[in-house]
Amino acid sequence: MKETIKNITKTLKTKQGDLKYISLKDFADKHPKVNQLPFSIKILLENALRNYDGFLIEEEHITNLVNWDPKGSSTSVPYKPARVLMQDFTGVPAVVDIAAIRSEAIRKGKDGAKINPKVPVDLVIDHSVQVDFFGTDYAYKKNVEFEYKRNEERYEVLKWAQNAFENFTVVPPGMGICHQVNLEYLAKGVVNRDGWAFPDTLVGTDSHTPMVNGVGVIGWGVGGIDAEAALLGQPIYFSAPKVIGLKLEGKRPEGITSTDMVLEITQVLRSYGVVGDFVEVFGEGLDHLTVPDRATISNMSPEFGCTVTYFPIDDQTIKYMKDTNRDQDQLDLVENYCKNNLLWRTGKEEITYSDIVAVDLSNLEPTVSGPKLPQQKILVKELKNKFSDILKEAHGRDYLSPNKRETWYAEGGSGTKFNKQFREQKVDKEISVEKDEALHSVHIAQGNEQYSLSDGSIVVAAITSCTNTSNPSVMLGAGLVARKAIEKGIDVKPWVKTSLAPGSKVVTSYLKRAGLLEDLEALRFHVVGYGCTTCIGNSGPLPPHIDKAIDDGELLVASVLSGNRNFEARIHNKIEMNFLASPMLVVAYAIAGRVDINLMEDPLTKDANGQEVYLKDIWPSQEEINQAMKIATSKEDYAREYDVIFDGEEQWQNLKAPSGLDYEWKDDSTYIKEIPFFKDISDNPETLKNIENANVLMKLGNSVTTDHISPAGLFSDRSEAGKYLTDKGVEKNMFNSYGSRRGNHEVMMRGTFANVRINNEIAKRKGGYTNYFPDNKEMTVYDAAMKYKESKTPLVVIAGTQYGSGSSRDWAAKGTILLGVKAVIATSYERIHRSNLVGMGVLPLKFKGGEDAYSLNLTGRETYSIKGIEAGLTPGKELDVVATAPDGKITEFKVITRLDSKIEIEYVKHGGILQYVLRQFLDE
Repeated sequence: MKETIKNITKTLKTKQGDLKYISLKDFADKHPKVNQLPFSIKILLENALRNYDGFLIEEEHITNLVNWDPKGSSTSVPYKPARVLMQDFTGVPAVVDIAAIRSEAIRKGKDGAKINPKVPVDLVIDHSVQVDFFGTDYAYKKNVEFEYKRNEERYEVLKWAQNAFENFTVVPPGMGICHQVNLEYLAKGVVNRDGWAFPDTLVGTDSHTPMVNGVGVIGWGVGGIDAEAALLGQPIYFSAPKVIGLKLEGKRPEGITSTDMVLEITQVLRSYGVVGDFVEVFGEGLDHLTVPDRATISNMSPEFGCTVTYFPIDDQTIKYMKDTNRDQDQLDLVENYCKNNLLWRTGKEEITYSDIVAVDLSNLEPTVSGPKLPQQKILVKELKNKFSDILKEAHGRDYLSPNKRETWYAEGGSGTKFNKQFREQKVDKEISVEKDEALHSVHIAQGNEQYSLSDGSIVVAAITSCTNTSNPSVMLGAGLVARKAIEKGIDVKPWVKTSLAPGSKVVTSYLKRAGLLEDLEALRFHVVGYGCTTCIGNSGPLPPHIDKAIDDGELLVASVLSGNRNFEARIHNKIEMNFLASPMLVVAYAIAGRVDINLMEDPLTKDANGQEVYLKDIWPSQEEINQAMKIATSKEDYAREYDVIFDGEEQWQNLKAPSGLDYEWKDDSTYIKEIPFFKDISDNPETLKNIENANVLMKLGNSVTTDHISPAGLFSDRSEAGKYLTDKGVEKNMFNSYGSRRGNHEVMMRGTFANVRINNEIAKRKGGYTNYFPDNKEMTVYDAAMKYKESKTPLVVIAGTQYGSGSSRDWAAKGTILLGVKAVIATSYERIHRSNLVGMGVLPLKFKGGEDAYSLNLTGRETYSIKGIEAGLTPGKELDVVATAPDGKITEFKVITRLDSKIEIEYVKHGGILQYVLRQFLDE
């Protein structure tokens, strides 16, 4: 193989000098199958050929890729990304882990300076800004002040890492979202490094990393654990994927946005089933899609369930890179390399895909998705009619439409403010809240303004998230909707918390140039920060009177956001219905103030003269959007903003951080603690043993997400995490969020399985409770786990399908192992979480086909013994499980070990991937 690689190593003459590269074209001359491989598989093949060493990457790995099976297979594929992308929620614990590894190496007398990333790492601080202030010109400044006040300790460790580690850069707060910064600036298309040219590839510690697939870069989301291993030079191994061809046909009709398109694709691909697969896009419909449109689609790969949604490099790629101020020499390198190396899309390729799924863009209609899952597509015209079903399912109560409410009031029914069924409570001197039990609504008087909230009222409307804020067409479109609304004299409803969180400062620049930022601000869509905000649960508190109205009225209220995630309790724990929509529709729904409306036919509102205003009255034409884009977008904006991307604003520049090789751990810190995984690590791992007499910590149903397992949002002072911080003297208003506390394992393990919506079937109470079986007593998950730990009782989790879907959250696995869980038995896993469990040494087991906890009549009250582990593990090995019920009844069944490669078995043996890497270093 070494001789083969030598023969296909060629020289590419560029303006940047002569560069060596692996010629896939020459390799394909001897292996013709390569010509029919999908682009994404060819990139993996180049990666394996270039990094071949006969040890970590063997000849078998290359053969597996050359003979790629479209049906998918269990054959192992190695992947050494060119770089790693992190956001701060997952980046902080990663830095804490690497710092802890360095500390342990130093304690053992090794040179800690050698513990560094071996590939470049870019960490973007974008997950910490919270929408505390909104709807005013000071919102951004105040939110930034609060962000630094809450996160000073976290930012100190990141600034320390920026100076202490080689190959490590930090994009400070307030500069943009990691995926948009990646798309607009970090992504190179083709890398020039150490005299070689090769495809730009990456992994990111955010599940929406595939957004960069839209600019022809292979990259996907991994847990922080896999990312840490990758940055320490370890290949990521995974099973050879299927590659589903997504064929786009036709062209979008007038008025249809890229968001409408991606929500349709989400529903189609999730229904088809692409979990763990690659998706590659082709077809004549692709010719009409700009890179921002493509990136909008790629961004939602996790919502499809796939690993990547890859758009091959073509003329549109080069145009976008030019428009975003990439250097001309870089553009020439990308085009020259790809055209000479089978990686340039012409549209005439004859590629063999695993299967083809077609979407006709000409049939698209305005769309939202919700109320709980991104794939729950609802046509805008049908949301009003579907709302009653949603209400019935969620609360078991009948729907009373706004028209019926108005009639009831007009006829003097029980809705009059004199009726005794109103219970008036003052929130403050200026605001009162009155509950109407008969109408199931709440009347609010705020100064001279009076209004009612009821089921379906929108309390949060947010233009947020990487999905759409990277796309000028929908952002400028939202500005135009706002402008037309102002011209009609209409406004957003007073009970709606509005926010605008651009993905980069370039967005603000072009909105200002088009004169549209002031129009958005006139509707109270002020810039609240440059970060993920609402999409990740950082929507901040609701106004006290709105919060109280929801509680008093037991209302089912809604949010609309231009994001990609709408899982239960994610946006705000008081909001049970969350709908994904384009930025343009977010503005429109904020004006309507309700989701139980057919925006295509019903009036949004009335103007000052009582005239009805419809969506069509404020919806811009595509020509108007195109004209705005011509005026607004400028490559000079990209040059100006990204020239100072690493400098940060004044707060960052003035931030004092520790210095030195070894991080100075503080015992009294409530944000940053040295994680216990590596302290006093043994020279060799313990021998694997069978799991005997384990109790069930959690018995869960289908579609349990990483949000359920490890919530990211705010938490109460009554929670275990809240009690811990209170005991440490932290005031409730400074708790911050779970996500921001990921550098402190004491907080995070208390937050594991603590989502207020998680339903543990062995507990009567919902949200973070379990049954401690020796006493048959219900208590919090954390308390029970600690009692089990005292008695050295191993624990297991029983789950249904798609266990661990959602964000690539490493703490969903870290918290699981810290609570004492040795194995998870699930019907199926989402890709990233399974990998994370392996990376933490937790054994992922799968029920055999056709079986699950319900078909086996498992209640979760049994004790479990899992046999066959100590005899040796192999990929996919079947193990025997014996479940003994309290009455002595025994149920025996087999499970499949979801360890997919030999190296994953090694990780489990060592107790985790990082322990494996540390032992390798200590053995040198």
